[in-house]
Amino acid sequence: MMLNMYKRMFYKFFKLCIFVVFFGILLPKTANAASTSHEKEESKLDIGSVIINHIVNSYEWHIATVKGKHISIPLPVIIVDNEGLHVFSSGKFHHGHDAYMGYAIWHEEGMKKGRIVKVDEEGNMDTTASFLDISITKNVLSLLMSIALLLIIFVSVANGYKKRGVSSPKGIARVIEPVVLFVRDDIARPSIGPKYERYLPYLLTLFFFILINNFLGIIPFFPGGANLTGSISVTMVLALITFIITLVNSNLNYWKHIVNTPGVPWWLKIPVPLIPLIETIGVFTKPFVLMVRLFANMTAGHVICLGLISLIFVFGNMATWIGFAVSPVAIFFYIFMTLIELLVAFIQAFVFTLLSAMYIGMAIEEHHEDTHKVKHSVSEVK
Repeated sequence: MMLNMYKRMFYKFFKLCIFVVFFGILLPKTANAASTSHEKEESKLDIGSVIINHIVNSYEWHIATVKGKHISIPLPVIIVDNEGLHVFSSGKFHHGHDAYMGYAIWHEEGMKKGRIVKVDEEGNMDTTASFLDISITKNVLSLLMSIALLLIIFVSVANGYKKRGVSSPKGIARVIEPVVLFVRDDIARPSIGPKYERYLPYLLTLFFFILINNFLGIIPFFPGGANLTGSISVTMVLALITFIITLVNSNLNYWKHIVNTPGVPWWLKIPVPLIPLIETIGVFTKPFVLMVRLFANMTAGHVICLGLISLIFVFGNMATWIGFAVSPVAIFFYIFMTLIELLVAFIQAFVFTLLSAMYIGMAIEEHHEDTHKVKHSVSEVK
């Protein structure tokens, strides 16, 4: 039975390799044909731009490029300026090549690259213009889809528990329940302590939100492929929420350890408050570390996988037979890295949730001496 299973896996992998090999052979030919119709200098593949365009946010959801034509899903552009509200499709920009209603997608290097800017009749950016861009971008659409997916999953699980009770989970509840117990018993309770139930809903939301979006980012085609957890703005908001919860719920003992850390020699506190300064900086570096860790790990995984697939087109553009020879090797390592990225997706959700629970636990931890006195007084009453 195991032998038959391995045979089926091998045949599927072989078919996948054959498909990608022929795709890798045809695509360079298509790229060369499209480039010769414009200029010979454009025949080189700009892999760097392809990878960057895939992992960054955009105003359209690119699906594929066939014979030089871009197949993409235009998304709504919503702009509020002095003239009022403007709502139109991003298809009006024609993949970023044209301006519409005085606005355009900026392509030159700088902070505004890839964003909508106000332009004049000559195509120059108007730096004095002020407007609010609340467009539905690729990351925003992916965020909304992940929220809808989470609501569908957990509402169905909750309805199932209402009908059958908590003793007999069925369907997707069999997968969700062990993960919920894992977050409760291995993350929230050990890190926070007796008061963990108050923060468990937030930790569960955080864990499943990161996990679902990590998995969606690994899927190479729509509705996956958006690098949501690899966006620094998204990870910054998640870290900021943890930071606010930590500060709001912190007690006096937490700030005493920051201002006057016990067990530290006095000459490290007076006259120069070296340790209090370091502890204060640590309060702000903790959420910064949360933000950068998730952003860097997920972005790096996407870049590596895209780089491996790009080898087929790079070598195929040099010579067809080289692309044919490289394709199986590139596909093998791509599948291997995808499996690694599946593991990393779970680990990053676990690490982000664990560190958030630890930061909250340190902020609400009571003084050990006070706890000992309470326990001693209770024993005397008994």
